[in-house]
Amino acid sequence: MSTIVRARGLTKRYPGVTALDAVDLDLPAGSVGLVGANGAGKTTLFRLLLGLSQPDAGTVDVCGIPVADDPIGVRSQIGYMPEHDCLPLDQTAADVVATFGELGGLPVRAARQRASEVLDLVGLDEARFRPVGGFSTGMRQRTKLAQAIVADPKLVLLDEPTAGLDPSGREEMLALVDRLGSFGIAVVLATHLLDDVARVCDHVVMLDGGRLVTDAPTESLLHQTGTVTVDVGPTAVATLLAALTRRGLAVTSDDGGLLEVTITGDAELDTIRDVVADLDLPLHRLTNRLTSLDEVFVHRAPSP
Repeated sequence: MSTIVRARGLTKRYPGVTALDAVDLDLPAGSVGLVGANGAGKTTLFRLLLGLSQPDAGTVDVCGIPVADDPIGVRSQIGYMPEHDCLPLDQTAADVVATFGELGGLPVRAARQRASEVLDLVGLDEARFRPVGGFSTGMRQRTKLAQAIVADPKLVLLDEPTAGLDPSGREEMLALVDRLGSFGIAVVLATHLLDDVARVCDHVVMLDGGRLVTDAPTESLLHQTGTVTVDVGPTAVATLLAALTRRGLAVTSDDGGLLEVTITGDAELDTIRDVVADLDLPLHRLTNRLTSLDEVFVHRAPSP
């Protein structure tokens, strides 16, 4: 993939805190997860990418444009979905999104048409003429996403897009984010929910205390751990745990009724299979466990 964001030595300080500390980045034009705890530097990085704040040191280019030289030109290439609730509550979703389309350079009629299209895309077609003040949290998040993509940006910055959503709303939002790549829109998704990144992002950037922890493809971080997860159902867990332990395998049980077995090769897998068959137990799942992004972050983040 081509590089859509390039930063070198990017540093931003506020009184008493360094929000970004000499960060070097090369973000591909795909779907990038920007992760870290509150205060890690995610929002500061977004402000620098948008040209809304100036770095104390270093440079950053977005879509091949140096932000310091042409911040307005950069913003013409970017859509932005802020975390905070910022929509005018007395306006309809159609009016809000069309206005952002005009601000993005679309003629009035084209902005109206495009607003209708993107509101349909995010599932708000029937609600587009209702005031935003009557919307649920999920509907407001969808409206914010619609205004971010209405002008066909090359890059969209999403700041905590699943914040405040229930599980079904979160799944629906992630599905929408996942579709943006099919429209040729690169995504940088800022979140503290690492599972969201693992679901929809091809690349991961981890920040901790303003420092870069990881900048790598998601797949390269989620490697096999030498552990398999075995699911035989809650009633058979104790029986299988005892049998595998007698066979000399290192086995642990979690609160969800699953067994995790440490393996070094196919011999242990054959043993698990044979024991399950000999005991005539139902085998619902036998899979290699991968690292989680939480584990990657914990292991790579610098000690306080």
